[in-house]
Amino acid sequence: MSDTVKTMTLLQEEPEETLSMNPKRFALWLFIVSILMMFASMTSAYLVRRAEGDWLEFDVPRIFWYSTAVLLVSSVSMQWAYIAAKKDNFAALKTAISITFVFGLVFLGMQFQGWKDLVAQNVYFVGNPAGSFMYVFTGLHAFHLITGLVVLLFALRSAFRMKTHSKELTGIQIANTYWHFLDVLWVYLFGFLLYFN
Repeated sequence: MSDTVKTMTLLQEEPEETLSMNPKRFALWLFIVSILMMFASMTSAYLVRRAEGDWLEFDVPRIFWYSTAVLLVSSVSMQWAYIAAKKDNFAALKTAISITFVFGLVFLGMQFQGWKDLVAQNVYFVGNPAGSFMYVFTGLHAFHLITGLVVLLFALRSAFRMKTHSKELTGIQIANTYWHFLDVLWVYLFGFLLYFN
């Protein structure tokens, strides 16, 4: 009888496991899902509108190929930053985030050059739906990339204040996840635009 009482007492003392997630990471995933839904609806609208005809065909600017490569390399440097944080390698962490930030700026500059190339082809925001969609897709992605750069600035500040380390990875995990998401989103959009242009 006493063994049963002891067992019941032990069972009562053990807390139940709950499913939990850091609120900041949860908010990030909600934000990512909302971005995915927005771009999914826009790519669907693109396909529907394209099927209606009156569609201007044009060459996707060549610089978008190079900007895609820049963004992919920035994913490598972002992953390097995350690995450095896990190993408490503060010098590498700061360097890797800085490199990622610079590549993000280079990508934005290349996007702007891509828009100039579109204008040189007489593809404008207004006039033909194909051009409008191109500017909206690339412009919205550029806007989200700017938000990614802001997230990187917070991660960099945290790294310089030595607040990012192996025991506190939330900030760098958020920056890492969001940056990789933006890279994958661009690869999807670029491939979509190439295939369905």
